[in-house]
Amino acid sequence: MSWRVVARKDFQDAVRSRALWALSGVFLLLTVGLAVLYATLPVIAGGNPTALGLIFFLAGIIGTFVSIAAILAGYKAVAGERERGTIKITLSLPHTRRDVILGKLLGRTAVLALPVVGALVAGTVVGGVLVGDVAPVATVLLGLVALLFTLAYAGIVVGLSATTGSTTRAAALAIGFFLVVELFWDVVVLALAFVTNGFALPASPTAFPDWLYLVQQVPPSSSFMTSLAAVLPDAPAAAAGAGQAAGQVTAFYATPWVGVVALAVWVVVPIAIGYYRFDAADL
Repeated sequence: MSWRVVARKDFQDAVRSRALWALSGVFLLLTVGLAVLYATLPVIAGGNPTALGLIFFLAGIIGTFVSIAAILAGYKAVAGERERGTIKITLSLPHTRRDVILGKLLGRTAVLALPVVGALVAGTVVGGVLVGDVAPVATVLLGLVALLFTLAYAGIVVGLSATTGSTTRAAALAIGFFLVVELFWDVVVLALAFVTNGFALPASPTAFPDWLYLVQQVPPSSSFMTSLAAVLPDAPAAAAGAGQAAGQVTAFYATPWVGVVALAVWVVVPIAIGYYRFDAADL
C-alpha cells in the first residue's frame, strides 16, 4: 500500500534526528535510575516496593517523555515538507494526501515507540531484579497502553502539523497544546468548578460535580494513567490514583475505562482534523 511506503520513508527520515535520540538516551538513563531509586529507597515506594508499584512509577516518566518527544519528532512532519516544497514531489508519486497523513502518523509513532519500549524493558528488568519480583503481564499491559498513548500523541502533533505550511506555526501550536492541555489543565478544571458552583470552590472533593471527572480525562497523560488503572485495577497505585477518583463519582461514566475512550478520541480526532485541513489546502 502507498501509505506503507510513506511510513517507511518518514521513519527513516525521523530516526536520523540527533536531538530525538539524545532525548531518548536521557529518557533511558532516567528510567533505569528511577527504577533503581524505587527499588532501593522505601520512602519512594511507600515502604514496600512491588512489581506493580514499579509499573505505575515508571508510567509517569513515560507520559512525560512521550508528550515532549512527540512535539520534537512530529511538528515538522507535514508542515516541514510543505515549507520546503518537497510535499509536491511526494504527491507527484502515486500517493494520495490521505496516504501522506496516515504514513506520517505511523512513521512518527514507530520512531517514538522504539525508545518507549526500550526504556520500559530496561526499567522493569533492572527494577524487577532489585525488587525481587516481576510482573510480566502487567508490564505487557503497560506497554500496550503506552503504545496507544504514543499513537495518540503522534496523532495530535502530526494533525497540528498538517493544518499549516509553516514549521514555526506548527511548533507554536504543538507547544501551546502541551502548555494548555497538559501543564495548566488543572487550572481549567478548577475554573469550571468555580464558575459552575456560583463563583465559589466546592467545600470538599466530593462536592465537585460528577462531570468534572470527564473533564479531568482530557489531557492525554491523564487518560493514559486512567487507562492503566483500568487494565490493572488490582494494583495499589491504581486505587490511590484514577481508580479512587472514579470511586468518588456516582455517575455511570465514573470508570477508569473512560481513559481508554479518551485516548481513542485523541487518536482519531486530531488526525482527522489535520487531514481535512491538509486535503483542502492549496499546495
